[in-house]
Amino acid sequence: MADAMRAPASLAERRAPAESLGPREFLSFRLDADTYAVALAGIREIVSPPPVTEVPRAPPDIIGICSVRGLLVTVIDLRRRLRLPEAPPSRLSRILLANTEPGEVVGLFVDEVRQVVRLGASELELTANVLGGDLADHVLGVGRPDGDFVVLLDLNRIVGT
Repeated sequence: MADAMRAPASLAERRAPAESLGPREFLSFRLDADTYAVALAGIREIVSPPPVTEVPRAPPDIIGICSVRGLLVTVIDLRRRLRLPEAPPSRLSRILLANTEPGEVVGLFVDEVRQVVRLGASELELTANVLGGDLADHVLGVGRPDGDFVVLLDLNRIVGT
């Protein structure tokens, strides 16, 4: 009963230390000149951008909506969400269909999908304090696979759930 009365854990206490985690898989992608990644388990599918319909009075980081095999998907421009410089789509641009907590699917517009990155405990730093500014609100931590630097994004915070 005493455990039920305990105050909610702080963010630091809720996150398991990296040492207690086994290897984790992330889908890496490029935005501008940097490499980012989200947990692979949260990604449902990767699609070439279908026609997107703008939505009047939508927030600036919402490109619009599209239909993927009959499923209506809200598309978020990750460049805008992370306040990166805008750039036109290229032939490498993709939409990541991400599962959200309430069971909806949201599209994340990225410049280029790279690869699945498997990170062990020694390659992970799970803290939002490693970067400053506005980006810290969306950051889970950083990964250092094979000497590279990958910003790990918190998918739930990115999609606003």
